[in-house]
Amino acid sequence: MIEGKRQKQVATVLQEEMNTIFRRLGLNMIDGGMVSIASVKVTPDLLEARIYLSMFKVADINAALKKIEAKAWEIKKELTTKIGKSVRRIPVIHYFVDDTLDYVFKMEELFEQIKNEEKKD
Repeated sequence: MIEGKRQKQVATVLQEEMNTIFRRLGLNMIDGGMVSIASVKVTPDLLEARIYLSMFKVADINAALKKIEAKAWEIKKELTTKIGKSVRRIPVIHYFVDDTLDYVFKMEELFEQIKNEEKKD
């Protein structure tokens, strides 16, 4: 399904504000690793937002996600303060781990193995 213009606008605003909120609340550094917002997807009715989190060198990803979800009320409160006038309703926020980087590293590792095997032959 193609994203509408308003969906993209709301997603962009959400991503910018969420990054700011994460820095302010200290959620961008968890367990010695870095947490950033990889992308935001908003439903066509603008009532739900899926926040995809990129976690780099975070020791326990599930614990980090629980820590972020524990601060969900505080995050939503700050978000309401920032964008409350721009949208009719603040979307319900769901957090997901974006594991794209893991796949990239795994693919690079596999390509390196193939390359090394070809050199041996």
